[in-house]
Amino acid sequence: MTTPGAPARSPGAWRLGRIAGAQVLARPSLLLMGVALVVLFAPRFDDETDTNPYAVAAVFVVALYVSILLHEVAHVVAARSFGMRVPTITLHLLGGETAVEGESRTPWQELVTAIVGPLASLAIGLAARAWADGMDPGVLHDVVWSVAWVNILVAAFNLLPGLPLDGGRVFRAIVWKVTGHEATGIRFAGWLGRLTAVGVVVAVLLVIDRSESAVLDVVLALVVAWFLWEGASHALRTASRTARINGLHARLLLDPAMPVPDDAPHLPVDLRGTALLRAMAARPAEVYVLEEPDGSVAGVLLASRVDTAYRDGA
Repeated sequence: MTTPGAPARSPGAWRLGRIAGAQVLARPSLLLMGVALVVLFAPRFDDETDTNPYAVAAVFVVALYVSILLHEVAHVVAARSFGMRVPTITLHLLGGETAVEGESRTPWQELVTAIVGPLASLAIGLAARAWADGMDPGVLHDVVWSVAWVNILVAAFNLLPGLPLDGGRVFRAIVWKVTGHEATGIRFAGWLGRLTAVGVVVAVLLVIDRSESAVLDVVLALVVAWFLWEGASHALRTASRTARINGLHARLLLDPAMPVPDDAPHLPVDLRGTALLRAMAARPAEVYVLEEPDGSVAGVLLASRVDTAYRDGA
């Protein structure tokens, strides 16, 4: 999963090293989830192996976390290919999160950056499945087969069209491309994310049995649903902010009659949205001179007018 504009450091996280230029962090909740997964999967290995089922489940969980890390590395590589800075990969309770500084500039960038993670998980799953099919029955076969199954499941689940899942970002990119409005894509994907959260709980309740692990299955489903609901709700809250930012256009906010100051920074007159805010942040000033592509002066832009336009929803 990718998180645009996320902070570069997660409070309380452990540093594990660097991969693909990004700092790899792990939250303590990762250990908690690891223990829960061992308890959940050990009974499933009990009838398949003479080895201690908890030891087999522990090996499976480690392999699963390596797969999740590779999923996030795919996001890093895609984001960096578009010139985005990716400071961290954080492993946590429900998988991983790649912090991407800044937003995608086009629907295509958004789609590619989001979809490479599930595709990486699918590739790992299919490769593990092919490996397992060529192995003799045994502990290693069971672990590899389980890793294959879980990665394919993770890929399919991540492609569900609701935020904060990767599939939600893919759907957001498609709606953005069709409508021309990024905020519209966020709203659609956000509401689908909420529906997905409800669907997770309903699906588990429909298929659950009366085994000893049933309670843990329900608890995990509720945790996943809470995570999805919170992520979708956050996306919906930021949709209006995105719309206000995308509505900023330097040309529409300039003052052609104001005297041109000699020491003011110069900016292209066609800057808009996040590109305009980045340019202003890189050269902080109260007044900017806006230039046409041919170098002529189009007018003057007041930083205060940009602030007002953002608050009023330009």
